[in-house]
Amino acid sequence: MRNKYIEAFEAKQAEGKEIPDFRAGDTLVVAVEIKEGDKTRIQNFEGVCIARRGQGAGETFMVRKIGANGIGVERIFPILSESIKSIKVLRRGRVRRSKLFYLRERKGKAARIKELKRK
Repeated sequence: MRNKYIEAFEAKQAEGKEIPDFRAGDTLVVAVEIKEGDKTRIQNFEGVCIARRGQGAGETFMVRKIGANGIGVERIFPILSESIKSIKVLRRGRVRRSKLFYLRERKGKAARIKELKRK
């Protein structure tokens, strides 16, 4: 049972946001607005969604990508953040758990995720 005022606030926050259906294991491109001084630009962050947590306005998702020299980079995004301009799903991953933290210890081909077959 949630407070009706909180539900109304969260509905207003989600208004106008287009959030695709994605889950852990999917490869995403998150377009993030970055402010540098008085200028703004859009930077894409492409990686595998390794976790989703929370609900409503407090829901977040974690994206992991492999950066330069094989260094893993993880970012946590609030799903209703004003700085997120778009989320695009590139691939659907076939995984058997909702949190993929085991990918942190894997490198190279061992860190691959199979693609979900469409029927």
